[in-house]
Amino acid sequence: MVAESILIAGTGALACYFAARLAPHAKVTLLGTWPQGLAALNENGVRLTTADGEELSFKVRATNDPADCQGHSCALVLVKSWQTERAAQHLAACLHADGAALTLQNGLGNREILAEALGESRTALGVTTTGATLLGPGHVREGGKGPILIAEQSRLEPFIKMLRESGFEVETTDDLESVIWGKLIVNAAINPLTAILGVPNGVLLERPHAVELMQSVAEEAAAVARAQGVVLPYDDPAAEVEWVARRTAQNRSSMLQDITRGAPTEIEAINGAIVQSAREANVDVPIIETLWHLIHGMDSDKLGDLG
Repeated sequence: MVAESILIAGTGALACYFAARLAPHAKVTLLGTWPQGLAALNENGVRLTTADGEELSFKVRATNDPADCQGHSCALVLVKSWQTERAAQHLAACLHADGAALTLQNGLGNREILAEALGESRTALGVTTTGATLLGPGHVREGGKGPILIAEQSRLEPFIKMLRESGFEVETTDDLESVIWGKLIVNAAINPLTAILGVPNGVLLERPHAVELMQSVAEEAAAVARAQGVVLPYDDPAAEVEWVARRTAQNRSSMLQDITRGAPTEIEAINGAIVQSAREANVDVPIIETLWHLIHGMDSDKLGDLG
């Protein structure tokens, strides 16, 4: 194992952003399948445009072959949710027996897929509201910053230290389900609407009907969470969604980015997961279900390999 080596599964916006932030502190390898992304990363390094407009670049290594990255003690999983099963199989071939894979992905179900391939002891769950926009292959612009919350996992202690050294705010918690549902509700309310309307997060706040829809989605999703016995990390879901949209006003949501570049979205792991949980709990979520169908109608014919 090489403690200062980090493997990142993915080559999209967040994968590139984390690679750029970590590269000054570690040897970073990105494992993905997007040919243009891999080529750009190997040729030019990962390029970061900061919030202040500064252009930076950092040397990284990128590959599509798990055999090229064996023995890593830590892997950060940042592929889209529909790519998780493939990433899990790749990581099974290159993660050290005593290592751990941390998922910071959107939606529900990613940790379970990883655990099935890697084992419970080599799987860790986390959540972040950090945002980034992919400007081109290997080129990312940082967006709204947010904390990283990680479930207790002793194998991740060196990586958590490295994240903090890289400027990330990291906390560990023993009640991550609350945090994950908290983020899920925000994503379900903001992401589909931005994708359908084609606007950054903050524009939603300028449109009364969009605000009403966001609030309704938040209340529907919160009802499902409560029915599942989840205590949310905030008291007012509708107010939380508006606050996040305001704090990330310039962000183009990951779902809008996917629709724009012709990639499949994560609607199934976000709104679809809430719909499934709602059916299990016998809770009606008509607006969430409608958004789920609408986004599926927009991306049902798309096949992507952009991770």
